[in-house]
Amino acid sequence: MKAVGVIVEYNPLHNGHVYHLQEARRLSGADAVVAVMSGPFLQRGEPAIVGKRARTEMALHAGADLVLELPVAYAVQPAEWFAFGAVSLLHRTGIVDSLCFGSESGDLDSLQRIARVLAVEPAGMRADIARRLREGASYPAAYAGAAAALAPGGVDVHDAAALLEQPNNSLGLHYLIALQRLGSAIQPFTAARTGAAYHEATPGPGAIASATAVRRLLMADGPNAAAPYVPAATLAILHREWQEGRAPIHWERFAQPLLHLAATRRASELERIAEVTEGLEHRLIRILAQLPEPSVEAFLNALKTKRYTRTKLQRMLAHLLLNHTKAECSPEQLATGPGYLRVLGFNAQGQSLLKQMKKTASLPVVLKPSTFTHNQLELDIQAQVAYGLACEHKDTRKMFSDYYESPVRL
Repeated sequence: MKAVGVIVEYNPLHNGHVYHLQEARRLSGADAVVAVMSGPFLQRGEPAIVGKRARTEMALHAGADLVLELPVAYAVQPAEWFAFGAVSLLHRTGIVDSLCFGSESGDLDSLQRIARVLAVEPAGMRADIARRLREGASYPAAYAGAAAALAPGGVDVHDAAALLEQPNNSLGLHYLIALQRLGSAIQPFTAARTGAAYHEATPGPGAIASATAVRRLLMADGPNAAAPYVPAATLAILHREWQEGRAPIHWERFAQPLLHLAATRRASELERIAEVTEGLEHRLIRILAQLPEPSVEAFLNALKTKRYTRTKLQRMLAHLLLNHTKAECSPEQLATGPGYLRVLGFNAQGQSLLKQMKKTASLPVVLKPSTFTHNQLELDIQAQVAYGLACEHKDTRKMFSDYYESPVRL
């Protein structure tokens, strides 16, 4: 059975994601889809609007067959480590033949040529990134500029810069770099993004809206407002999560514990938290003392500068909330790769894949965390507990559900 991998967040799953799943099967000729999905907290640092079990259900209804969780140690990271963790999981299953990612350009050839140059990081690239940061660029812009300057023959530097400024292209490049660094035989494909752009805040005339636009509709008017842009199964799951008080989850629901943690830690303690860099611990304390209201949004707006993007700051706050230290999230630690394959859900075809994966995987396959111990898994469990604190109807068993709930079966 041929399997194609996809790397997803589904925050929430919408019609554009259904298109991607269909294209993944078509382009790769695969019989099944293995999805690696972020858990409660996402790559841009924000909490998922609905929980990981609900999003696993959405994925299985939409065409995924087996869903694995990307450990939070990788899920809340810049693109390089997010991609490395997710691609590593697919590689270590031993069952995934191909990877299909979305991109704005649909130009796999140009991305691959740049990836081959960057997979063995060229001398001077870090110095070039540092120079661009000193000149006031954000890290994503600095990386894109340095990468474009190293564009191989046949790829124009300006074309490369324009290519890498687009978020899906940039993330796709990091998937390709990870495949190169792992020496993986997984074959990459890309599906050109269709319909709304990644950050488009309002829906257009078609049935595909960005996840950003869908979340705005959900936050403003509830599930029915998103009905034209999500599959029927997703809509039903959203209604259930709203009714049972488990959604919508957003940053303001974490305001009290997060601001408490920021306010009661000394600068030396804050400095140990992941992504608290370049003296940000002092800025955190100073800004917190000046906040007009106890709001995460106000905190983020006051912290944001040209140098520090909202995404970096959200990731920093997520690490603060979850007590992730620099030592736990160091490049040396992350370079070892994920330590297990955590199964979130599967259908009948996925069950067959799972049986095969138990024979071929080069990592332990975990169906219940209570049966397995690993430092990354402890972080996953803690993240789920913290996420549960934000639910309207707090349920201790749901908060600690990772200990006893079996994977979702469709």
